Amino acid sequence: MAEHKQGEMDITVQEKTFEGFIRAVVWSVVGIIGFLIFLALVNA
Repeated sequence: MAEHKQGEMDITVQEKTFEGFIRAVVWSVVGIIGFLIFLALVNA
């Protein structure tokens, strides 16, 4: 079996996927907070 050597694997695809996931989570949270503020203002 091949020996594992730390830091040799190309992880650019994984990094881009993670960045996209974080961006989607942030925009989702912003949207949810905006929607909750909208609901609070409409029901006031």
